[in-house]
Amino acid sequence: MPGGKQPNLFAFSDVNALAPALRAYIIACQNAGITRHSVFKVGISGGSLPQTLAQALLAEPRNSDDVVNFEKWEIFFADERAVPLDHEDSNYGLLKKELLDKIPPTLGRPVVHPIDTQYLDDTQELADQYEKTLVNSFAKGDSVKLPIFDLLLLGAGPDGHTCSLFPGHPLLRETDAWVAPIEDSPKPPPKRVTLTLPVVTHAVKVAFVTTGAAKKDILKEIFERGNGLPCALVNEATGERCSWFTDNAAVEGVGFPRRGFL
Repeated sequence: MPGGKQPNLFAFSDVNALAPALRAYIIACQNAGITRHSVFKVGISGGSLPQTLAQALLAEPRNSDDVVNFEKWEIFFADERAVPLDHEDSNYGLLKKELLDKIPPTLGRPVVHPIDTQYLDDTQELADQYEKTLVNSFAKGDSVKLPIFDLLLLGAGPDGHTCSLFPGHPLLRETDAWVAPIEDSPKPPPKRVTLTLPVVTHAVKVAFVTTGAAKKDILKEIFERGNGLPCALVNEATGERCSWFTDNAAVEGVGFPRRGFL
């Protein structure tokens, strides 16, 4: 791990206990981003994450510091499937249904950056166009080697994949592109675009949210052996900038120190 610093592993009894802690963590990242550059730039993936985010972010504030300021949010997608935005496989469509459509007007409206669906038949162009979206937001006339997200909110697949970065895939070695196409995803649908590993590991903060007993074997491998799994590569590159929000069932038997969430 960088400088000997390890990722933070926070385990909770269940999602109901996890959600308030995730909310507090996201609000801290939000406030730091707004302080830094008057906006909160966040990348979000799909799966079960949007539902958990909705539970965390749409809860009633407990005090004046416990505020989600959506009008300062700029939301990008850590990966996306090459499908129409209203397709059941669309990460945008999932986030819209689970979270975006439920945000009360009093919390403001985030700026959201979906893929440009006119390029669905050409995944390289789809990726290039989404990279241009990132350049317009993160570079704005300056030369920037990599975008720096304030926070990436990610899931962990049962094979150790995250975003659409899969174990053993050549895409893990991509060093130049910010967004890359994949046409042979082992998990359907096969055609997707994804942030590349250097972009993921360059974020100010990375949070994995993963729950359920079905994840305990892969989390044991990620935390105890690594084995070059994409999630483990993120852990190794980001160290203490990375936090895991899990339930106890997902980390049963995992030999890695848990931290108490303050």
